[in-house]
Amino acid sequence: MSQHAVLDPQAHRDLRVAMQPDAELGDAVMSCVTVPVEFRQVQAHFPILFHKNPADDRFHAVALFGFENGENLFLKDGQWDALYRPLALAIQPFLIGRSADGEGPAQVHIDMAHPRAGHVDGVRLFDDAGEATPYLEDTAGKLGLLDAGYRECADFFAALKAYDLLEPFTLEVELDDGARRSLVGFHIINEDRLRTLDAAALGELHTAGHLMPIFMALASLSHLTDLVARKNRQSVHA
Repeated sequence: MSQHAVLDPQAHRDLRVAMQPDAELGDAVMSCVTVPVEFRQVQAHFPILFHKNPADDRFHAVALFGFENGENLFLKDGQWDALYRPLALAIQPFLIGRSADGEGPAQVHIDMAHPRAGHVDGVRLFDDAGEATPYLEDTAGKLGLLDAGYRECADFFAALKAYDLLEPFTLEVELDDGARRSLVGFHIINEDRLRTLDAAALGELHTAGHLMPIFMALASLSHLTDLVARKNRQSVHA
């Protein structure tokens, strides 16, 4: 269960946070949420898929790391085997907190129940003078970027819906050892539909800043083949 607290230089002066990639520290996940503002970086390494929350029918984007729950094919020998770490993973165990109405200044919160929080071998958040360490300053910057990305998502997905640019996606994979894996319940950009949009529609998407993330999401799908290759290599060395 989460235990959120407003980050405080007095209460948390000696608190340390683990930075290293580790399954036991929360990295054993097949995907994490990503936002359009980072699609350019994400698409260089991971497939970007879209998932609908059945509770409210809202879409969100995910960076895909594996084919089944708890599988992260980018965790390798205690290292993160990619040059980019999506923001939603990179900021753990921190989050942005706001008032109940969502307005007012944002505050940095920390989940004290997260396995990264209070780790004896972790990095300090504040120095002896109570000032933020470079690690905390960097994390705060990532939190701000992620928070801004979340706030822009509503317009992005509204545009995808308006132009009917999402289509269901299912992937059936047969591995080298004969095992089968399936990806179901996801959506991708409908490339054929995108091609049929007229100049006015494309201009509106471009002006709103949505066209580039759309292209980045499409480009990212080439990494599905890479992900299968990672799975096959893992199976050989298992």
